[in-house]
Amino acid sequence: MNKVFILFTLSLTLASVLNAKDYNILDFGAVRNQNSTAAIRTAVEVCSEAGGGTVIVPAGVFISGAIILKSNINLYLEQGAELRSSENLEDFVVGSGRYGMIFCQDAVNISITGEGTINAMGTQFYETDKNHTVSSGLGGTREYDRMLTRQKENYIPDGIFQTDGPLKRKPRPGMTIVFFHCNQITIKDITVKDTPVWAIRFSYCEDVLVEGISIQNNLMIPNSDGIHLTVSRNVRIANCEIRAGDDAIVVTGFARIEDTPGFDSKEQDKYIYGNKSIYAENIQVTNCHLQSRSSAIRIGYGQHPIRKIVFNNIVISESNRGIGIFAHDASDIEELIFSNIIIETRLHNGIWWGNGEPIHLSAVSRFPGQPAGRIKNVQFNNISATGGQGIIIYGGTQNRMENIQLNNVQLCIVKGRETLSKGGNFDLRPTADITKQVFEHDIPGLYAQYIDNLAIRDFRLTWGDGLPDFFTNGIECHEVSDLLIDRFTGSPNPNSPKSKKLYLEKCTTTRVE
Repeated sequence: MNKVFILFTLSLTLASVLNAKDYNILDFGAVRNQNSTAAIRTAVEVCSEAGGGTVIVPAGVFISGAIILKSNINLYLEQGAELRSSENLEDFVVGSGRYGMIFCQDAVNISITGEGTINAMGTQFYETDKNHTVSSGLGGTREYDRMLTRQKENYIPDGIFQTDGPLKRKPRPGMTIVFFHCNQITIKDITVKDTPVWAIRFSYCEDVLVEGISIQNNLMIPNSDGIHLTVSRNVRIANCEIRAGDDAIVVTGFARIEDTPGFDSKEQDKYIYGNKSIYAENIQVTNCHLQSRSSAIRIGYGQHPIRKIVFNNIVISESNRGIGIFAHDASDIEELIFSNIIIETRLHNGIWWGNGEPIHLSAVSRFPGQPAGRIKNVQFNNISATGGQGIIIYGGTQNRMENIQLNNVQLCIVKGRETLSKGGNFDLRPTADITKQVFEHDIPGLYAQYIDNLAIRDFRLTWGDGLPDFFTNGIECHEVSDLLIDRFTGSPNPNSPKSKKLYLEKCTTTRVE
């Protein structure tokens, strides 16, 4: 009777687990402070086979490799719960692929919620006493030529450890959280920390909500982007704190093969779910605090066009670049609005892209023989910036920018610890032309070239103490048509006696009011 009773009790327990909408990983063999990858995967599979529900990670530390999420599943991390990355790269291999900690493909109605933490332990996959270096860029050429910079051979010299990073990579897992061709995704309230590469990627996704999360990455780690939106649409990001060793929030038009010009819609047709349009579009970001060793906000790169994006109520701190918009592929970027943003930038040592610009727009090709795209219809409203460089708006002769507006922008340019060692250069990376990667250039408060319809209203420029004389004019424009400068308060750098408040060359239909 006792054996029968025990078997009967076990059967009831198993039945209750299988019929429940909540699936606690402890019921599937997960053990605190031990590798629980198999148990978590089993919990997800059972939940999926039952039609969906909530997979619960209770308080405590659970070590895990790759978890493959499915449709109609909420991965819920209780307060005090931590999914901690395994140190064994084999735990991230599923089938023929190697992933990060969470991967989901061709699914609908998926969420990751709760007050727990996903700790990707990314620093363990880097050499903390060595710098990551780049000896070659696209096309097999060097990423930049030191002799084209102001500092020549002293620009990021070899053999000196760069204290701002980036660190040297070792073999590592894939991107920490990835949704690929998915619909109806929610990530809410969790903390993600120390990712070895991109923290969260939405690729070809639609209807996405990210709210109240914290991403806390090691600022020394290259490519540890915060939230990366790739050809995704109908996205809302709100009330987030993101600290990233690379770009904090990114919108790109990358196809599946990122470094190949052009795209084929057959890639999208293979999947049931996800963004079926050609656009990365309809994206709203509000009430976020961002920090980055590259661009806190980056828009651009990739084969798909990008449009209809709003950033509002953003604070950017201690970043290498504030807002960066890059039409370096043939696809266009248009209809962008940035409003009510506080920006603080400085130059960092090491090979990070960017030179302390609060705002950077550039349209230059990154592929030999391929055109660059166009940047059109962009507004910057109510911006307060302190930075180590001026604003750069760098259009091209064959791809002039159109309708760029700066309304109520305040900029104070200040000297930093790397101003002399790295300053006085423009950084347009990545470009097909090595002479446009990093090159010597004087630094006006605002520099603009090859633009049709540029409006600068209520621009207030101040200069900090002790700036070198390569900081020059207040506003400098070249070949700009329909130029409006209305209520500019500022001067040239007082330490550059030959500079001017306004320097305009080949500008037409110019109004200065």
